[in-house]
Amino acid sequence: MATELPRIGAPATRALTQEGITSLEQAGDAGEAALLALHGVGPKAIRILREALAEQGLQLKA
Repeated sequence: MATELPRIGAPATRALTQEGITSLEQAGDAGEAALLALHGVGPKAIRILREALAEQGLQLKA
């Protein structure tokens, strides 16, 4: 079952959905570097994603 993305802000959410990333698990699999390369995804969004992944026992790929 896919976990909904946390509230990370509209620009970051748009950037992820444009890349086809619609779940927390997909964001984790994409990895931090790939996410940061997206326009609209910054350190705050990464921190929120990292915390949400940790709550699920997951982490961002290096």
